[in-house]
Amino acid sequence: MAQQAMLKQDETVRTQIPTMKPLDMPKAEKKGETAAAAKKVEEVIDFSKVEIEPLFADFVDFDTFSKSDFRAVKVKECEAVKKSKKLLKFILDDGTGTDRVILSGIHEYYEPEELVGKTCIAIVNLPPRPMMGIDSCGMLLSAVHHEEGAEKLHLLMVDDHIPAGAKLY
Repeated sequence: MAQQAMLKQDETVRTQIPTMKPLDMPKAEKKGETAAAAKKVEEVIDFSKVEIEPLFADFVDFDTFSKSDFRAVKVKECEAVKKSKKLLKFILDDGTGTDRVILSGIHEYYEPEELVGKTCIAIVNLPPRPMMGIDSCGMLLSAVHHEEGAEKLHLLMVDDHIPAGAKLY
């Protein structure tokens, strides 16, 4: 009898005190959202077919590394470079108030219009490099690997809440 009373009291306490939900528990639907829209299908990636380049054997001292200025940049405009199959011309907001132009040979992987508005990572203190008659003032960072003999490239894009010009450490 006393044990039943304790169980009932324990059950009452559990229903009155909120507990933490597991991270993998589905979120409650918001008003106006359908169940199908609320559930996002997670893409399954098979990494068993991925080949990556080996790491460099040479070390870089910290002073050399710290001279590279990595910044978040916002893509204001992006267009294909005429007479080039690979190059895209980016007009970027790097937080300085002056547009930065960077050319990148990633047209095989991206169409210009899908990159406008994205926040990317760039090295901004490289000397200007002329490409197809246009000075490229920096380098956008990408991740490259091979999969089933084909090169795959992913431009590094970060959360849009990161402001243009934010320094990476």
